[in-house]
Amino acid sequence: MRQMTITEKILAKHAGLREVAPGELINARVDIALGNDITAPIAISEFRNIGAKKVFNRNKVVLVPDHFTPNKDIKSAAQVKLLREFAKEQKLKHYFEGGDVGVEHALLPEKGIVVPGDVVIGADSHTCTYGALGAFSTGVGSTDLAAAMVTGEAWFKVPESMKFVFSGKLNKWVSGKDLILRVIGDIGVDGALYRAMEFTGRAVERLSMDSRMAMCNMAIEAGAKSGIIAPDAVTKEYVNGRAERPYKFYSSDPGASYVEVREYDCSGIEPTVACPHLPENTRKVSELRNITIDQVIIGSCTNGRLEDLKVAARVLKGKKAAKYVRLIIIPATPFIYNEAMRLGYFDIFLKAGAVISPPTCGPCLGGHMGILAAGERALATTNRNFVGRMGDPKSEVYLANPAVAAATAVKGRIAHPDEVSK
Repeated sequence: MRQMTITEKILAKHAGLREVAPGELINARVDIALGNDITAPIAISEFRNIGAKKVFNRNKVVLVPDHFTPNKDIKSAAQVKLLREFAKEQKLKHYFEGGDVGVEHALLPEKGIVVPGDVVIGADSHTCTYGALGAFSTGVGSTDLAAAMVTGEAWFKVPESMKFVFSGKLNKWVSGKDLILRVIGDIGVDGALYRAMEFTGRAVERLSMDSRMAMCNMAIEAGAKSGIIAPDAVTKEYVNGRAERPYKFYSSDPGASYVEVREYDCSGIEPTVACPHLPENTRKVSELRNITIDQVIIGSCTNGRLEDLKVAARVLKGKKAAKYVRLIIIPATPFIYNEAMRLGYFDIFLKAGAVISPPTCGPCLGGHMGILAAGERALATTNRNFVGRMGDPKSEVYLANPAVAAATAVKGRIAHPDEVSK
């Protein structure tokens, strides 16, 4: 029997096969099929078009209207209404709206809906986030979602795997966001095209679950099919008490084959910024201190978790956002929102002059809660900075971690956290 990677093992199990190899076409059962308020309406329409009456499992089809909620206009309200009515009709266990809704890729792990060893598909490219739990998770089109909603299965070409080994100790203010930006800067936005990015090494083992999710979240920004981290004690501590189903830890065999292996010494990685208009356009924050900023966003499925808000609060404590800088903070889920408030982070944010938004994807995709005008620049903890991503095509978006974002808000220009916090 061939030596397999963690990705190959999970796919083989879900395809009912003893082993699989890169390039093989397989049909695999899915544990979770996810849609949001942009993508699920199309899937529901296709579900109806093929004459389907019932989803394959009402506990495994998940709908999260998070992109334009609270509804920003009539069209978005109609989209959510469609999801709501479908969820009622199908008696879906997992439908989240209003005070229960959060950014989907923060909400599902938090609720224990996704667990280690799963195969998860979502009609959203950042579904790859769940690889942080040791699951194979990937974004699909709305028609693929529709088919999975009916059959409980999806077909895949088994991806080749790339291994990224991180050693050494992380520098102050460096997090998983900086590690993945460094990788994308090295290999480019198509450097892992249809490959599984496996992150490993002692430095990764020491990362929190929040940082691991930030890394896997941006695998798609390198063109990857998925990102994944082998589950360990950190994973077990995270999933115990929240997993709603039994789970299984998989790991790569010692002799598993990789199409490429890259090694990084984290002692040489500094806080990193992706400049317009691609995530691969990375620079050290220390090289970008003369760029003024109009808006700072701290949130999203990449960096809207509690650890992210804690770091931002540490930098912002006793400080105020610079005049004319709009600081917008978006906790990713109601639980994170409540915890941040309970821990006093909101007091720090409000005294700094921040606007605190309810959980939403909002400005990340140019939806609402912080759209840019022509000529404006934002620094955000989000995952994409394409032309027009956050508003007018003549605006610019820089990507960074929450500490850099907080320091930038205070200075009114891209800043290293050490400039405002010792």
